[in-house]
Parts: sequence; C-alpha cells; structure tokens
Amino acid sequence: MDEGQSLPIPCIVQQFGLQNQTSKTFEQKAQCLEELGKHPQIPAVLAHFEENHRLYLVQKFIEGTNLATLVEKEGAFGETQIWQLLENLLPVLKFIGDRNVIHCDIKPENIILKSPSNAIDAKDLVLVDFAAARTVTSIDLTSESRIGSAEYAAPEQIKGKPIVASDFYSLGVTCIYLLTQIPPFDLFDVVNDCWVWRQYLTTKVSEQLGKILDKLVQKDFTQRFQSADEVMQAMGIYSSSVTHSITLPPPILWQCSHTLTAHPGMLSAVNSIAINCDGNILASGHDNKTIILWDLKSKKQAYTFSGHSQAVKSLAFSPNGKILATGSDDKTIKLWNVNTFEEICTLFGHTHAVKSVAFSPDGELLASGSWDKTVKLWDVKTGEEICTLSGHQLQVSAVTFSPDGHLLASASFDKTIRLWSKGELKNRPYYTFLDTLSGHAWAVLTVAFSPNGKVVVTGSDDNTIKLWEVNTGQVIGTLSAHSWSVVTLAFSADGETLMSGSKDKIVKLWNVSTKQEVATLSGHVDSVSTVAISPDTQLIASGSRDKTIKLWELVQQ
Repeated sequence: MDEGQSLPIPCIVQQFGLQNQTSKTFEQKAQCLEELGKHPQIPAVLAHFEENHRLYLVQKFIEGTNLATLVEKEGAFGETQIWQLLENLLPVLKFIGDRNVIHCDIKPENIILKSPSNAIDAKDLVLVDFAAARTVTSIDLTSESRIGSAEYAAPEQIKGKPIVASDFYSLGVTCIYLLTQIPPFDLFDVVNDCWVWRQYLTTKVSEQLGKILDKLVQKDFTQRFQSADEVMQAMGIYSSSVTHSITLPPPILWQCSHTLTAHPGMLSAVNSIAINCDGNILASGHDNKTIILWDLKSKKQAYTFSGHSQAVKSLAFSPNGKILATGSDDKTIKLWNVNTFEEICTLFGHTHAVKSVAFSPDGELLASGSWDKTVKLWDVKTGEEICTLSGHQLQVSAVTFSPDGHLLASASFDKTIRLWSKGELKNRPYYTFLDTLSGHAWAVLTVAFSPNGKVVVTGSDDNTIKLWEVNTGQVIGTLSAHSWSVVTLAFSADGETLMSGSKDKIVKLWNVSTKQEVATLSGHVDSVSTVAISPDTQLIASGSRDKTIKLWELVQQ
C-alpha cells in the first residue's frame, strides 16, 4: 500500500500464514478476489502482498451495521425483511458462484447493511469477509484450515468439502436465526435429526417462505437448491443479469374507510358482492332473499331487489354493467335491469340450490353452478338454457370464465376443478370437458382466473389456496396462511394482487409473483364470505356473515 497517501481509504487488513501455499498461488487467489470486489455488494480489494513470510489482503472498509448487531438492537426480522434479504443477496451469490467461488462463511456478522435506516433496500447489503472462501476447483482462497462458523456451516463444509450449495445452507440458517433470534444449534433437534425453527417464531411465516428456507437448510446437499437461479425462480424472480437486485415495494397499507350496514329491518348475512365496471355501484346478495345496490360515492343504499324465495348466494354484473344476475337457494337465477330496476327474467332448470353465477367476457353467456352437481350455460338475450355440463361427483360450488372466454372452470365439493373448453355445436357456443385439476384435500369452494388467463387459483376447505398453470394443469404454488376455509378469491385488474377471504374472519392480500402475503385486513367478527375489488384497484370490499360490508381504501402504495 502507498503509506504516503494524503487521503487514505478506510480499509481492513487480513493477515495469513504461508502454510502450504506458494506466493504464486496466493497471487492467483488474490486476483480472483479482486475480480469479485468489482461487484458493488462485495468489498473491493485494494492491495495484496507478502511480507516477513506472511500474506496480506487489504479490502475496502464497509461502513454500516452487520445483521447480527441489527437484530440484537431491533429484534427479530419479519417475513418482508427476509424476502428483501434473499432478493438482495441471491444475485451476489450468483455472481460469485458463476466465478466458481464459495464464500464458506455466510452468517449475520458477515452481512453489512450500509443504509443509515434499517430498511433493506437494493444493493444496501454487502457480503464481507472472504477469508474462508474457496474455489470450486482448488483449495481455499486464503487459509486451508478455516471451515467458516460451525453454527452456520453445512455438514459437508464441516468435513472440509464445501460446494456451491454450502453457501445456500448458510444463507438459510442465517434467515432462520434472524426470524427467531435463537442460536442455530438450538434450532436443530438432534434426537429427531430435523430443524424445529418454526416452534420459535413469534409470527407465523407464509408457506412459500417456509418451504424455501426448509430447502435451503437440508442436511443432504442433493436436496438443496443447487444454484441461486433456482432459489430466485422459487421466489418468482427471473433474471439473466448477475448483478440484478430487486427492491420490494413498500408495504401495502389498507384501512377500513366505511362499514355498510343495511337498514335495521333488512339486516342479514352477506353472501356475495360485486362491483360494476364503472366502480360506482356495489351489489350484495343476502340471506334474507334480497339484493341491495349501493352507491359507492355516497356509501348509501340505492335500491333493493326482491323476488327470490330463499337466500341469494351469488351475483355478478354483466361486462357492460347493465344486467345483474343472481343465483339463489330457491334453485333459480334471475336477471335484473340495473338501470330500470326491473326483473328481466327468471331462469329455471337446476334441481338444487344455485351457488354461483358468472358472465362470459362478451356478456352473451351466463354460467351457473349448482348443488345438483351440474353447470348450466344460458343465452343471456333469450334466457334459454344452452347446455348442461355434468361430471362432478358432488356439489358444484363455483364457476368462472377465463378472460378470453375460451375456458370455463368449475369447482366442486368432490375436491376437484374441472376445465371446460369452448366450441360450437350447431352454430351455438358449447363447452366440452378438457381437464381435471386435483390436489386439494377437501372441498374446493372458490375459483378465479388471473387477468392474463395463464393461472387459475382455487380456495378450499383445507384452508389453502392453490395456483395452477392453465396450460399444464400443474400446481405452481400453495398459499396456506389462513386458519380456516378459503371461500372467496379475486384478482386485481393488473393481476399483481390476489385477495382471499376466509371463515377465519380475515381478508388476505398476496403478491402473485412472489406468492408472498402482503397485507391482512381484519375487522369482521364473523366469516368473510365474499370479496371484490374496484377496477382502479383503489377500493376493496368484503362481505361477511356478520351482516356488514367493509370498504378498504389504499392509503400507501
């Protein structure tokens, strides 16, 4: 180093014995570290030299707080911070892995947060201390005797045989320590040979994060993620850039701005709600046989439809908002003119309660699902029944069309979802069986297509939400944060957010890409039965057995 520098750069000097390494070998390895130091989240190597039979490595000093100090000061990390940590560091591990380097000492003390705040933002985390690092094809980069920190080191690394997946193990252990603040040795049950970190959580994490962490900390390295790309893909991140870093958006904050309650004489459980295409009218179906139209500007009742002889269980606006369809336990479907408040017609044909109705995207067809185990298709203009789709072994609980109208999905108490494909029969639209999606352990209660039509999501009595790839019929994610049956689902218009309502009285919002829970809406005192979102995604409505409709407004995005 140039001791004569007038403005010396703050640095860290690491000293190593020559041991079995030659100066030439150290020179090669130091050059490797210099290459790594070009990454903005790895300390730059300022110099390396040999003096008095000692090897010296000089790296830039990183100002900030290491995560061990941060968690001790601020308390255990939340799930959002762990997602941000993973998204910040995985591109760094990809960078060093692509250069055949294994860090071998990933732990909270070796991760520095540069930001003056405690928010983990893009490139604010720096991975330091490569003293134990090794190359995949050679001995370690500095000292052959170091194996990293025992509490965070993978089993094969402790045996002196680290591999790229060893760093993922250490990253996983780091995450579960930050979530629990419990020493890693205490998070592993030696008797049963398994991790028990979930027992120490103060706040439950999502199933997706739990599965990723479990795979990171597998004892058998063949069962772990084998590359940073694999981990990022499991998180829903796809990038070809080795320096790519993603910043999660700030927490989505919603607050209940209004609670809609019917006139005292009309108080009744809310079974279904829908918002029209203009976002100014909300319709609600009730146990007391009525349908109420609400003016969302004034938050007042605008009109009440009466005519069903039993509870109204489902309703839907036509795409142009001019017609409202309602399904009832009285086995009928009614079509209503929203502008004149007149009943257009009543559709007869089901032999049991109608639990779901849905318009096709062009508004020409109406689908209905019934406890008679069938789905019926109706011509909206004429009110004529077009066809009956059979195949479910138990009650049909929900129906919905894909955004392009080419598919129809039906959910059933028989634990399956059936996909039906559009065709024509005698110049009339007709749907035929295409595929069965199986995977839920209990009845499937609700189904929805993503706005791009590539994903169908389902909610079940097994308390889970499953995301299915439409083209392959494969499950691409399972969300399991609800503690009771998931009975209603809805997508935001851009497809980025999924809403779920449950008998646990809660509405949850999920980031579809990461499958991460981003918000929980609490306030109902009985089961949430239905959710809807305005076209501009600024308002969420939830209906409940507690006889109220809550309106939630976005206050921060």
